[in-house]
Amino acid sequence: MPKHPTSYFLVHQGPGPNWDPSRPRREQANWEEHAAFMDALVADGFILLGGPVDTRHAVLLVDAEDKHGIEIRLSKDPWRSMGILRIERVARWEILLDSRDRT
Repeated sequence: MPKHPTSYFLVHQGPGPNWDPSRPRREQANWEEHAAFMDALVADGFILLGGPVDTRHAVLLVDAEDKHGIEIRLSKDPWRSMGILRIERVARWEILLDSRDRT
């Protein structure tokens, strides 16, 4: 990590209108397609960290220029078009403390 402050975005995602509350996350419709899409965003360096914070919500740490760019990239998620997942909030996050920066 660089020695200067770095800004990223936190993306809070929650269930869309077609989320099935009777099924766990990995048993929602089209899980494999959603997971492959998210893995590709990780491989591309767009998503740095991510995962669920409870049974229905997840948080992503993304490296993006702005909120509009985030919306464009995440709009291609199959779960978005199916109404299974939606963005609840996007917030810029300036990282000032990072124990990984040991150089």
